[in-house]
Amino acid sequence: MDSNIFIHPSAIVDSGAQIGAGTKVWHFCHLMPRSVIGESCILGQNVFVDNDVIVGNGVKIQNNVSLYNGVVIEDGAFIGPSVVFTNVINPRSFIERKQKFRKTVVRKGASIGANATIVCGVEIGCYALIGAGAVLTKDVKAYSIMTGNPAKQSGWVSKNGYRLIFNENGEAIEEITMKTYKLINNEVRVD
Repeated sequence: MDSNIFIHPSAIVDSGAQIGAGTKVWHFCHLMPRSVIGESCILGQNVFVDNDVIVGNGVKIQNNVSLYNGVVIEDGAFIGPSVVFTNVINPRSFIERKQKFRKTVVRKGASIGANATIVCGVEIGCYALIGAGAVLTKDVKAYSIMTGNPAKQSGWVSKNGYRLIFNENGEAIEEITMKTYKLINNEVRVD
């Protein structure tokens, strides 16, 4: 393994797990043998990464998160503390359903707030923001803000995490970068 990787002594990294350069794996984490973690990631305390989970580069996963088989997290995503991912839609302890795992994809730059629950089989669009405590049951468009239980869209957000307010022409300007965002057919486009 790369000497630029930090693995806390209490973490368990099974043989075969792949970890990219510059990644930090903190206290009590467990990475299964077929897990893949990109470069420059941070895995907070007590993070579990199952087999066949793929985590991109520059991802931050806060404390007490379990990434189960079928979860894919793209570059630059943020997973808040105690976020819950599932991988079977109708679990039963007495029925084996490993062949029915549903894929969940968190696209580039998306953020998921603390204690949100992500029901399996959804795709969270690029730079979307899932509010703390939300229960997500369906796909999320890029740049959308989702809040509540069940989560519903409550607005739009810029790449840098600022709320976008669109004018009558369907344009919004992010106050920090002065970048123009356009709302076309209920989808956000960036100039």
